[in-house]
Amino acid sequence: MPAPAIRTAAPAAASPPVVGPTLEALYAKAATSASNASPSVAEAILTGSRENRDMPAVSQALLDFANYHKAPRAPGFEIVETPRYRVVLQPDFPIPGPNGVTYVRCRPDEAEEVIDEVHALVTPRHIPIMWTLDPETEPANFPDYLAARGIHPDPHGPTVEVMALPIDADVEAPEVEGLELKDALADAETFTRSDAVNAEAFASRMLDYSAEAAAQRERRRHNQLAAANRRVILATIDGEPAGAAGISLFPPAGAIINGGAVRSKFRGRGVYRTMVAARLRMAREAGVTGGLAVWGGAMSAPILARLGFETVGSRGFYLDTSTADHR
Repeated sequence: MPAPAIRTAAPAAASPPVVGPTLEALYAKAATSASNASPSVAEAILTGSRENRDMPAVSQALLDFANYHKAPRAPGFEIVETPRYRVVLQPDFPIPGPNGVTYVRCRPDEAEEVIDEVHALVTPRHIPIMWTLDPETEPANFPDYLAARGIHPDPHGPTVEVMALPIDADVEAPEVEGLELKDALADAETFTRSDAVNAEAFASRMLDYSAEAAAQRERRRHNQLAAANRRVILATIDGEPAGAAGISLFPPAGAIINGGAVRSKFRGRGVYRTMVAARLRMAREAGVTGGLAVWGGAMSAPILARLGFETVGSRGFYLDTSTADHR
């Protein structure tokens, strides 16, 4: 059975145009409550705690959201937060990235202890993790402590740019013949097809179709539906999967776009741009007044910059497989 097409209500007259394929109605709960915004940073996001003079197009509130937002607890996630680090685990998505460590803030004499603590937390789950370091990481030479443990920059992409786009930006998507955008959370088959796109585009690998992996995917789909602020798009061209993309909505502060990928055979046709335009529309309709935030890698950052995204920060990735199952 074909997946239902995505549909969204027409944007408000005051909103800049988002041009692309016709989007038919989407999620029954298009609006997402502002209570889903992370309470730990909500005040800083809404008031702007830092002065932004270099990028007048990006509000201080959006800059803060892009750099300091912490995803709140949600179905399927385990979060351990201490004054020295934050660990986020998603056991049903056992790859580094969704599983990782952020906001490392410790004294030099505590660095070894922090690594030991994190390993003690994660190793029983037998999943690899990503250490994600921001410019405010303390100590500044924390990568040296990781290197001493055999933890090095991620060979698939050691750095990303933190980028932001104001909610009132114009993103015009071209007409792409045969393109349809589908609700990838609607059923297990469509969600699996979107995951297969990401596996091919990001990791150059085939998706795991084992019974265990299928059960994990289905739990992850149900958890995202339960969270209510997640949207996932599957883009098809003439029925064949071409791209996939996700967005997490945290109105009114902002929205985080993630998972944007296009299969190599469909690149250069405007699929990626169309998915950005669709997610910008979703954010507006959910009540986001700040804008979009994204981590742009070497391939996506130049495209995002052409769409109007501005770089407001950076992150470094350090791949840690020592916590994975080597049994």
